[in-house]
Amino acid sequence: MMTAILEKKNAACFQEGCLTLYDVSWQQCEAIEAAFEGICGLRFVYLDGILDIMAPLSDEHEESKSTIGLLVEAYLQHIGIRFYARGGPTLGSKALGARKEPDESYSLGSKKPVPDIAIEVVVTSGGVEVLEVYKLLGVAEVWFWQDNQMMVFCLGEGGYVRCEKSGLLPDLDLVLLSKYVNFTDQFDAVNEFRSVIRGEDVG
Repeated sequence: MMTAILEKKNAACFQEGCLTLYDVSWQQCEAIEAAFEGICGLRFVYLDGILDIMAPLSDEHEESKSTIGLLVEAYLQHIGIRFYARGGPTLGSKALGARKEPDESYSLGSKKPVPDIAIEVVVTSGGVEVLEVYKLLGVAEVWFWQDNQMMVFCLGEGGYVRCEKSGLLPDLDLVLLSKYVNFTDQFDAVNEFRSVIRGEDVG
């Protein structure tokens, strides 16, 4: 299956940490994923015949993802919003012709089949336009952690637009959040962030 696809002219593109395949059907996508079953850490992103096979995640990626999740959950607990952390289960279907596994995702208020917020820690990129996948899925907000800052994209009638703040969590200070994601020590970052949002003096 993989060999047949790679034999096509311009069928593949290699980037650091990612192999992008073109003209891949949904059935081929599923077959390729099954062939790689058991190889820890590989992730797959698919949209309209383009398949990204992402290399196992780096320690930097995993630490940033975990820190963001802890900080977001600390904030949600502080403001008293009921939330459901979904982590990164694969979203999508054959009918949509798209699939993606977010790094973290959250449903606010109640459990939902599609999360309200998807979070992506960007270390490498492939050929699939990630926001187009999330647009098809109907995810209200996509947060990208890239270049040591958090960027929020809100879904509107014409697609995603970058926003200065979250529409779902308008009082969340993204600059403050970014500061604590960048902390060297995760434990200290979460503890101090909790103190700051409670209005306590952290010296």
